Amino acid sequence: MAPSDKRVREIHKNSRVIARRYRVDKPRSFRLKDIDPGDTMGLKLRKQAKEILAEGVELMRDLQEKLYAQDRRAVLLIFQAMDAAGKDGTIEHVMSGVNPQGCEVHSFKGPSAAELDHDFLWRTNTKLPERGRIGIFNRSYYEETLVVRVHPEILGAQKLPPDLVTKRIWKERFEDINALESYLTRNGTVIRKFFLHVSHAEQKARFLARIDEPAKNWKFSLADARERRCWKDYMAAYEDMIRHTSTPEAPWYVIPADNKWFTRMAVAAVIVDTLESLDLAFPQVTKEQRRDLERARRELLAERKGGKKGR
Repeated sequence: MAPSDKRVREIHKNSRVIARRYRVDKPRSFRLKDIDPGDTMGLKLRKQAKEILAEGVELMRDLQEKLYAQDRRAVLLIFQAMDAAGKDGTIEHVMSGVNPQGCEVHSFKGPSAAELDHDFLWRTNTKLPERGRIGIFNRSYYEETLVVRVHPEILGAQKLPPDLVTKRIWKERFEDINALESYLTRNGTVIRKFFLHVSHAEQKARFLARIDEPAKNWKFSLADARERRCWKDYMAAYEDMIRHTSTPEAPWYVIPADNKWFTRMAVAAVIVDTLESLDLAFPQVTKEQRRDLERARRELLAERKGGKKGR
């Protein structure tokens, strides 16, 4: 059931509050340690979370339909996180009500041999959303400044000319990413980026749950546990990435991820706030189109009165 007009206004207001709270507007002074992974804005709404999320999803469905009909802009949502932070579940729950015709999800794992024969942005550029659609990247080109930075041996396998691999390579990649996102924005793609911030302790608990529950065993590998040894390096890489690539046109949102119910609500709120800011509306029917509609109405009514014509 669609929320009432009054409730829609409340959702919009709450969405703006949440979006402003977790958007990185001052990246130069950003510190990851200042964000509590267990933050819920003082709310204890777990019981009501499903209902609130459902209302947000319903509103998102309406806005996405207008985005698709308007066919002017595309929306790109990027999700980055440590393992077990809840990217898959968040995407599944938040986008559950959106028309699949207007939404595509792409997951990026380790690059293939063919992808390594291109620049680091190539494989994601081939998956960018069309106008009128919402594209979701589950991991993205940002992996090239995260896992590749933490594990330099991966960079060595990318076959870059040795003279291009300097101490400035990470800043150069940040500059390339910012240039790409600026270009996309100028061509009608709205970009929002989410870092789901899970704590070291909560990740451990979720890993143990994946080991203990047979239905979740497939989600876990020994490599996941070993990556925990690099936790501090990853946190430093994420912080540096956010500081260099959170821009007014393509901001990062650092979403607390220790409580899945809150994570999903917050992500949905940011998406609703983003879509609402686009002034979406169904295309207006021209006078000529209106005449055609009336002509079609008359023909259909005449067909009904006259029986099955043409048979």
